[in-house]
Amino acid sequence: QVQLVESGGGLVQPGGSLRLSCAVSESLISIYATSWYRQAPGKERELVAEITNNGDTTNYADSVKGRFTISRDNAKNTVYLQMNSLKHEDTAVYYCNALKWRKNYWGQGTQVTVSS
Repeated sequence: QVQLVESGGGLVQPGGSLRLSCAVSESLISIYATSWYRQAPGKERELVAEITNNGDTTNYADSVKGRFTISRDNAKNTVYLQMNSLKHEDTAVYYCNALKWRKNYWGQGTQVTVSS
């Protein structure tokens, strides 16, 4: 059972930055891919960014390309999401996801609110 714990959310003004962290309970090497999703009120959960276990492949939603960066620190079993130039529409609960042996694992989510 893979456990994920997100942190780093909060309130930020438009144009500001936040870095989310996802602490994973086991080695990232054993996990095929880790991702960040988000869900805004009244909307479906959507993929924001993903990174494979070797770090060679990353994918981003078009809405965040050039503003968000996903990375991982295998030594710390932690995945990060650096979010820059935040917009009102980035407001959502952000969830960390791990895919291992075709099974998805989720964290509890962290709230990001972009507001002036």
